[in-house]
Amino acid sequence: MNHPTPESDAALVRRIGEGESEACRIIVDLYLDRIVGYGYRMLGDPVEAEDVAQEAFLRLWRQAPKWRAEAPVVHWLHKVTYNLCIDRLRKAKPVSIDAVPEPPDPAKSAAAEVHQRELANAINNAIRKLPERQRAAIVMVHQEGLSNIETAEIMEISIEAVESLLARGRRGLKKSLAGLRPELKGDI
Repeated sequence: MNHPTPESDAALVRRIGEGESEACRIIVDLYLDRIVGYGYRMLGDPVEAEDVAQEAFLRLWRQAPKWRAEAPVVHWLHKVTYNLCIDRLRKAKPVSIDAVPEPPDPAKSAAAEVHQRELANAINNAIRKLPERQRAAIVMVHQEGLSNIETAEIMEISIEAVESLLARGRRGLKKSLAGLRPELKGDI
């Protein structure tokens, strides 16, 4: 399948609304990993991320008969996932980042792996300490690769508000990660 467009997504969602299971499989193949990954970066818990992704797709199936092609489905899924994550974050008890294991990289030495994991944990911990909306903007733009415009649409705020959240989030990360600055390549 070619790169998804609002029109191609709309055709798939229309087929889902008609009960076609193959269209469901295609949408899931296209977007599940991305939505679970986003949920994981927001929540820090792989089980919670899978639950949120499952709920987002269930909402898509329910929405399918009424779908309008205004944007790619992935933007709608991101918006729903964002809202579900924010709901869970507001209700959740704090979870230690140390409880989330990092998958091992077989290409690295044990010492390099430990160092890389500690660095990643410090960065993830700093991101998790950001206020929810700053965290969401940072994750969407810098980890999901969404544009400021797409992020604004998903968060239902102005582009200027996204830019402000990003600027404040980056300042917060610079402050939190100041001690690691020599180890971080490039600017935060």
